[in-house]
Amino acid sequence: MLDEPRSGRLASWGNALLAGLVSPDEAAHSIADDDAVHRVAGLPGEDAPVGLTLALGRLRRLGAAGLRVALPVPGHPLGLSGPPEFNARALEAGEAVIAAGAGLGLVPEIYEAGPEGGAGPDVHVEVVWHCLPVREAPPADVPSLGEAERELAHALQEATEVLSQLDVAGAGPVAQAALEAYRARAEAGRQVLAPGYPPRAVRVLELAQRVGALIDIALQAGGEHGGAVSSSEIAARAEALRPVERTARRAQVAAYNSAVEEQERRRG
Repeated sequence: MLDEPRSGRLASWGNALLAGLVSPDEAAHSIADDDAVHRVAGLPGEDAPVGLTLALGRLRRLGAAGLRVALPVPGHPLGLSGPPEFNARALEAGEAVIAAGAGLGLVPEIYEAGPEGGAGPDVHVEVVWHCLPVREAPPADVPSLGEAERELAHALQEATEVLSQLDVAGAGPVAQAALEAYRARAEAGRQVLAPGYPPRAVRVLELAQRVGALIDIALQAGGEHGGAVSSSEIAARAEALRPVERTARRAQVAAYNSAVEEQERRRG
């Protein structure tokens, strides 16, 4: 969960573009990040998939005032508002973007090519965002930034306590590598949101990603030698961390969606 979801990059930089804070080329480059190419399929008025620059411009002309993120999992349709077809596609992907004001949503489909087990530059990644109708309604279970920040303080404490109970140094190479990667990313000073987001949103997103990373490390350590000694204990740990993970996902969505929420407050 430390890695930024593609829906987060699309919403964040798309909102910056819609606000006139970045150029179309800068937005498209930042959204694609390490992926080879992103296209949008099913966009009204287009017979074939188009690039991000054209797609974002078309969404603006179709009435999009801002982009929201959804990060649903089974039993928790976080950020979704229907209809069922879109919700099902978003749930399968685990993420989606809703163009507020346009009645449209985007769900990513990932295509990877390269050596088995490869990573980084060895893997060629293409993303197709499928454009579908959505219902203009309040998204499900998205907290305010203030609510998310308060919930995260408690969630971070819980995740840290679980991690401290594990012998991570002796839990195996996967957990140890995850811990080292987390520390490196946390110290890198990376930009987590595009221009135009309030400092509080940046703070909430960074903390949410930190909580998510600690959860991943705890679960990986539990599955290796030196962690949980039985499958029942592994399952119990996963169950105990589920509310913490839910809190972190809700906070991520609140942070990404804060730009749109602020626009709506100003208009209202």
